[in-house]
This record gives sequence, C-alpha cells and structure tokens, in this order.
Amino acid sequence: MAEQDDILIQVRGLRNSFGEQVIHDGLDLDVRKGEILGVVGGSGTGKSVLMRTIIGLQTPDQGEITVFGQPTIGREATEAIDVRKRWGVLFQGGALFSTLTVAENVAVPLREFYRDLPQALMDEVASYKVVMAGLPADAGPKYPAELSGGMKKRAGLARALALDPELLFLDEPTAGLDPIGAAAFDQLIASLQKTLGLTVFLITHDLDTLYAICDRVAVLADKKVIAVGTIDELIALDHPWIEEYFKGPRGRAAVAAKDEVADIRPRSADAARHPTEVEAHATGQQAQGNAADAHARGEAGTR
Repeated sequence: MAEQDDILIQVRGLRNSFGEQVIHDGLDLDVRKGEILGVVGGSGTGKSVLMRTIIGLQTPDQGEITVFGQPTIGREATEAIDVRKRWGVLFQGGALFSTLTVAENVAVPLREFYRDLPQALMDEVASYKVVMAGLPADAGPKYPAELSGGMKKRAGLARALALDPELLFLDEPTAGLDPIGAAAFDQLIASLQKTLGLTVFLITHDLDTLYAICDRVAVLADKKVIAVGTIDELIALDHPWIEEYFKGPRGRAAVAAKDEVADIRPRSADAARHPTEVEAHATGQQAQGNAADAHARGEAGTR
C-alpha cells in the first residue's frame, strides 16, 4: 500500500459523460511517484478522456482529482499554473503546430510560462530538448510536414519535456510505429524516466510496451478502473477482458518476446549510449532550466 505522500495523482468518484453516454462512473485511481503506469482498456473506455480530465481539458460531471496534492477540477487556468508547469503532455500523433518549426513547437510552453525569457536562451533550451527526444540536432528548423511519423512523436515529446516536468502524460506514443521504432521509443521513455526521475502516465494498447517498461498497469472497463497492478497480478484475476487481452494470441506473443529479450529498464549503460545522449545532456538540461527559473525570478523581482 502506497503512502499518501507517494501518490502524485489521485482520482476519486470520477464521472464523465457526453449526453446520455456515460464514459466513467465512480472511477478511482492512484498514480505513484516515480512509476511508469500503463493505462489500458477497450475502445471507448475513455482512456484519453481520463487523461484530458486529469490535466483539466475535460470537465467531469462529478468527482475529485488532485495532482501534486492540489485539486485540478474547477480551477481557473491562472490558479493552476504552478501545477501545470510541473507536467508535460504528449498527445496522440504529436499534435504539433504545422506552421511552426520543431524548435518553435518545443518553445511553445516556454513562451506560455516564461514570456520574458530571452530568445537566445529559449532557442538553447529547445535545442537540448530536441536532442534529448532522440532527434538529430538539424531537426529543429524543420516543419512537421518534413518529419516522419516517428520523428513527429519525438518532436512532441521534446515539447512535453520543455519545462523539465516531474510528471509526463503520454497518449499512445508508439501507435503507428513499426516494431523497431516502437521498441526504440520505449527505450527512450525508460531512459528518460530513470535519468530525470519522472512519473509517467502512459496510455497504450501495445503489449510489448506494457511488458518492457511499465511498473504497473491500470485496466479500464465497465466505466471504471477495474484493476491496477503488475501484469502478473492482473493475469491472475478472473475477468473476461483481462484474460482475453493478456492471454490472447497477442498477449502470448508479447510474453514470448519478453522472454527472448532482456527487460530494457535495467540497461542504464546501454541507454546512456543511445543516440539520445540522455545522460550527456541531463546536466545541460538542468543548467538551462535553472537559468530559465533564475531569469523568471529576476523579472518577477523587478515588478
């Protein structure tokens, strides 16, 4: 049982509906600090709706949500700004602005929260994030239309990392990627989580991802979270959807793949040698983040 101080996100009694269609009813969920929590469920179970509700883009009919110990429902954007600065979001497909370059897309959160940040520092921070997300340095000046699907996702990830978040929301990050690209993205997320101490809320249908990097998995069905636990704990449960999902042909294939390939989470040395250069850029990233914060504090002090 997790201590209250270890719970980063707490959802209680959540109800979401669209007209007469009820998506969630009495949904409860805890996300622990420092874990990668996978969120799975059948089509229409409201995985993305749950994420959007937690980050304040969807107003529920009822329920309570706290993130970092602070309520997020019914608060004005200006009231929740200190909480919003502490998370990053990768939406499905990257959700990049097509008229902005990759670097300009990455800088969007910086412009939103640190409007007086010098352009040179903003550009430098953006360049660090681009490389941290596994993109080549020359990807910064390119537009989304010039990127492959996998590169767009990495650009979206770079933007999600722009503010040095403690909490990362990922919505189907490997959807549409080939198996090699998906595995590389999984390894990137695992490496970033370990290096930066992130808590990750990961919506996915990819069984390989669940086995490779998730500490626990939350299952959405029957309008609520019906179970949360390790995959072994979930497989032991007697529920039709869980059995079909984890014990079906694709589930058995994921288990076989897991048995053939060592889990990527402990491979810190290999991750550090990954082209993302996560370890090499962590110090630079922290320095740039500190510089941005210092500049913001200085500006605030002169007002």
